[in-house]
Amino acid sequence: MALSDDRLAAQMAFLVEADRLKSVLRATTLADGSRRENSGEHSWHLALYALVLADQAGPGVSIDRVVRMLILHDLVEIDVGDVPIHSADGHAHGSAAVLAAERAAAERIFGLLPPEQAAAFRALWEEFEAAETPDAVFAKSLDRVQPVMQNLASGGGTWTTYNVTAEQLESRVGVKIARGAPALWDWVRERTRSYFG
Repeated sequence: MALSDDRLAAQMAFLVEADRLKSVLRATTLADGSRRENSGEHSWHLALYALVLADQAGPGVSIDRVVRMLILHDLVEIDVGDVPIHSADGHAHGSAAVLAAERAAAERIFGLLPPEQAAAFRALWEEFEAAETPDAVFAKSLDRVQPVMQNLASGGGTWTTYNVTAEQLESRVGVKIARGAPALWDWVRERTRSYFG
């Protein structure tokens, strides 16, 4: 397939813009607690989670599609920033304001691509956000479990920063993990108990 200059220019513009995800700092630290991870690192780590934990996926889950979703899912943070799951202010995770800002960011960022790629990538992002298909449910469970594992590895991580309770961990995180990977949540929850005595 011959590449037109316009198509290649659009693809490269998207890739250069995507590089900005590496500058978005998340609340979660690296496993060693040495610094906050960035959203680019988080997305890569989640893709690896999908490959390694593919045996935890339910019937009919396409790990290739899950990996694609996880690579794309946080690109909106280029415009919106990371909104921690345990934040409680007016800019809270899942609030109407945050959801609207993320939709606008998706429109802008995916809109940099040639139209058919923009539509395909945006559809994957929307599917992940809706978390209704088996692929998206599993992808969402991995997105929730990775920060828990980072907090466990770093001795509690940001749970103290955000005054997280066992009930909050269960309702904001555990429910999503259990929906897509129940055995994984059972295993992880057991390891979190000592932090919420």
